Amino acid sequence: MEEPMYIKIHNQIKREIENHVYKVGSRIPAERQLAQKFGVSRMTLRQAIKTLEDEGILEQRIGSGTYVANQKVQEKMSGIMSFTDITHANGQTPSSKLISYRIGKPSLSETERLDLAPNQEVLRMERIRYADDVPICYEVVTIPQSLIAKMSKADISSHLYQTLEKNGYKIGRVTEHISAAIANENSARLLDAKKGEALITRLQVTELSTGLPFEYTRASYVADRFEFTFSK
Repeated sequence: MEEPMYIKIHNQIKREIENHVYKVGSRIPAERQLAQKFGVSRMTLRQAIKTLEDEGILEQRIGSGTYVANQKVQEKMSGIMSFTDITHANGQTPSSKLISYRIGKPSLSETERLDLAPNQEVLRMERIRYADDVPICYEVVTIPQSLIAKMSKADISSHLYQTLEKNGYKIGRVTEHISAAIANENSARLLDAKKGEALITRLQVTELSTGLPFEYTRASYVADRFEFTFSK
C-alpha cells in the first residue's frame, strides 16, 4: 500500500533537517511555499507539519512561523550511562564546569544514602553539565573519599565512571527518583534559565557490582532541554 502524501512530505522534511538543510532554531518556509514545492494542498501540507510538531521536530511560534525545534538531550532509562555517554549518543558535545570540589563530613542524608561508616569523609562536588555549550544540568555529587583517594581531581570531575572502571571497579545497579520542580533564583542563574521555569529533578544512588553505593547525585535539569525516556 502506498504511503499517504503527507507521510512522504513528513519524511522528506525530516531528512532535510537531518542533512542540515534546515538547521536547529531556523525558520522553515511558509506553508504556501512548501505546498507549492511538494505540489499538494495546504491541508495536506499541514498534516505533515502537525506530525513533525507532535514528534517534537518542529515547533510553532505564534505570530512568527514554524521552526526546527531545539534538540533535547535524551536519557533512555535502561542501563547506566554517564552524562558524557548520553550526550555523545545524542550527537552532541559534552562539557562541564566545576563550581566546587571539597572533602568534608557528610550530611545525614548522604550518610544514609551511601551507607557510610561513622566519621567517614566524602568528596562533594558541584558542577554544571553542558551539551553543545548549552547548560543542561546543575548537579551535586557525593562520593566516599576512601574510594577515590588515589584518583586525580581531573579524572573524577570529568569522567568518574570510566576512571573507576580503569581502576578495577565495575558499575552495578542505579536507583533514581524523578520529580518536577521550578527554578529558584540560584538555579536559574546557574542554568541560564528564568526564575520559575520548569525543572526536572533527579536523585540517584549508584552502586558498584558488589552492591556498595558509591555515588549520590542530586541534579536539576532544564525541562525544555532534557527528557527521560523509559524502556523495558
